[in-house]
Order: sequence, then structure tokens, then C-alpha cells
Amino acid sequence: MTATERQAVQALLAWYAAMGVDEAIGEQPVDCFAPPAARAVPPRTTPRPRASAPADIRASSVAEAVTLAELEAMAGAFEGCALKRTAKSLCFARGREDARLMLIGEAPGREEDLSGKPFVGRAGQLLDRMLAAIGLTEEHVYITNTVYWRPPGNRTPTLAEVEACAPFLARQIELLSPEVIVLLGGAAAKTILGVTEGIMRLRGKWLSYRDVATLPTLHPAYLLRNPEHKRLAWRDLLMVKERLEAT
Repeated sequence: MTATERQAVQALLAWYAAMGVDEAIGEQPVDCFAPPAARAVPPRTTPRPRASAPADIRASSVAEAVTLAELEAMAGAFEGCALKRTAKSLCFARGREDARLMLIGEAPGREEDLSGKPFVGRAGQLLDRMLAAIGLTEEHVYITNTVYWRPPGNRTPTLAEVEACAPFLARQIELLSPEVIVLLGGAAAKTILGVTEGIMRLRGKWLSYRDVATLPTLHPAYLLRNPEHKRLAWRDLLMVKERLEAT
């Protein structure tokens, strides 16, 4: 490789990084810039029938889902959110499907995209420790996000992306029917409650979503960057524990 070619490759990689591309998700490298004749032609195969919900599923049909598993299949077949085209995995939920406590964050990150489960990276590990501090594990809670696919480069989801997933999330809450909802971070609070206040004004106050006791609190990722605010999150956790013990 000449010096000029090396510089061109470096410039291309820098552009990819600027666009949010931070990993390769294919098993084999593909030279998208090779002449057509130089590309390998994949063998012709017979398409396999889809085992999940139909690919033309629409958000308006989510009310037809009668179980969380059925709703997850619908989300997996949904093509109306642009994030699906750049993500590796659907990150629908983790935890118990009859949990009394539901936690909702903003969006999956890199580790979540690789595993197909929400809150499994550093922020998720902190969340697990926070829950353990009040005697809860994954077997006691249900965890999801406002969007089910990772935004490129971990950017903030757009309003259109959040709205595309909103009918699924609303039905998810209906099917779970939790006694308590905890909103992790300002983005989740604004999406679910339709408010404009920042998380510091909202946290520590019991609010309501469709008659369900709802508590906004600080996102674990924020606490990793600002550990001095863990004391505030601890107060919120004690409020959650008290509410669960009282019901």
C-alpha cells in the first residue's frame, strides 16, 4: 500500500468514526469499493419462511398483542423505526414478565446491541447493584427502554425514532401492568410523562402514568459520570422500596 492509499484509508476510517460507526457487525469483511466483477457472488439460496410476526406489521396493530412475547415478536418484525437498519439486535426487555416494578431507560448502547438485552453494560451493572441495595434482582423487575434499537454512535434518539416505538412501549406497560414505574433519566421521563422539566426537578417526586405510581430518577450512566449524585439516587431507591412494601 502506498502512502497515498494509506492516507485515503485513514481519511475514510475517520469519516466512518465521525458518522458513528464504531464496530463491524458482519462476520466477513466486504470491499464496497471494489469493481462489480471482483466481488464474490453469493450462492443462490431458497428463502426460509419467517417464524415471527409478518414483516409488514404496523404500530397500530400492537393492541392485538395479548402477551409480552407476542409484542416482542411484533417489534422484531416492525420496519417503521430507522434505528433497526443500523442496529445489530432488538433489545426489547429483560427481567420478570409479571414484575411489580418496571424500569424504563432511554436507548440501548453497544453492549446491549451485542447481547440483545437492555442495561447490561457498565450502566446496567450499576443499575443491578442499585437494585440489589434494596433487595431486588432481575428476577423481581422488568427493564426496557423508550427505543428498542441502538442509535448509531450512542447518539440521542430522535423524536421520530421515539414516536415510532411509543405504541409498543405503551402496550408493553399495559401488558406488564406494573404497580410502580421508575423512569431512568430525563429522556425517559419526558417521553413517558410528556413533561419539559429537567430530571433534577422531576426526581424524587411521585407522579402518575395511567394511574401507575411513577418515579423519575437519575440514569445510571449519569451516575457513572457524576458519582457525587448517587446519594440522590439512593433516596429515590428508598422511596421505591417503601412504596413496594406498602402495596
